[in-house]
Amino acid sequence: MAFLLPWTCVLLGCFSVSLAGAYNFSDLYPPLWKKSASQFSDYRVKNGKYIIDPWVYPERMGMYKILVNKTASYFENILLDNEQNILWGLPLQNGWQYKTGRLADPRRRTDCGYDSDPLCVSVDSWWADMNYFLCALPFLAAVDSGIMGISSDQVMLLPPPKDPTKFCLNVSSCRSSFPEIMSKWNAFYQHLQYPSSTFEDLLKYLWAAHVATIDTVGKIFEDRLEYYSKAEANFGRNWCVAVDYLAASLFPTTLVRTHEFQEGLPPRMLVNGDRAPFISDFTEFQNTVLLLLSFLSQVDNFPGKRLISNIF
Repeated sequence: MAFLLPWTCVLLGCFSVSLAGAYNFSDLYPPLWKKSASQFSDYRVKNGKYIIDPWVYPERMGMYKILVNKTASYFENILLDNEQNILWGLPLQNGWQYKTGRLADPRRRTDCGYDSDPLCVSVDSWWADMNYFLCALPFLAAVDSGIMGISSDQVMLLPPPKDPTKFCLNVSSCRSSFPEIMSKWNAFYQHLQYPSSTFEDLLKYLWAAHVATIDTVGKIFEDRLEYYSKAEANFGRNWCVAVDYLAASLFPTTLVRTHEFQEGLPPRMLVNGDRAPFISDFTEFQNTVLLLLSFLSQVDNFPGKRLISNIF
């Protein structure tokens, strides 16, 4: 099993990481971060509820921004743009998906996510649907925990134009539809408020909630992968496997570490014919990470995968 170590080091951050002081942190923010909502009052209000449309990119990103801002005081270095907040991994992933076209309609049956409607988030996008639950559940669980400073019945998310019954839209419906996942996110926020909680403790609870979300939601939207090229669909499946390895390593999803890691992710959608490590318009690092993700997915199917995971 020792032969796996050089491969997993690439994935888990054992590459050269620049010192945080070398960055202007604002340069690492996801696209349109500064233009996204930063407080609840930036959203419209109806019948005493904040109405948020998560199928518009800046409104979904605003949910992350509020979440990161509201939890800032629980992390170190809050004067340095809250860099140590481990919730940064969520908005940075959403930003990468937007930047690389993964939130757009994969079948191009609508203009959603393209030049004429660039801020639209498509319900037909596997990436967008998976990300919805990695936005809505942690956000609404934070509301439910009291961290956000509003009551649990004060937020309503708008449904998508298709398959609305697959999505929960407020605290009560998410608790009803996904009780175990909401419980895990609530456990994270509970421990976030404990003065005795260590950084490693918080990572354990965060990754437990993250993995549970992907494991559950991935089964609901497996059919969406059929809308993509074989290369992109395989990458999506491989990415879900990789998350288990990141979780096992307690990868610190801070602003800088997540940004550094995402430098290895594909800068565009994969098309048939893309084969790592021979994709000419990808960097060597991006080709290596793609190859590694494919390798880990194969390892995940081995009978001894439980033993292999113990090396982390």
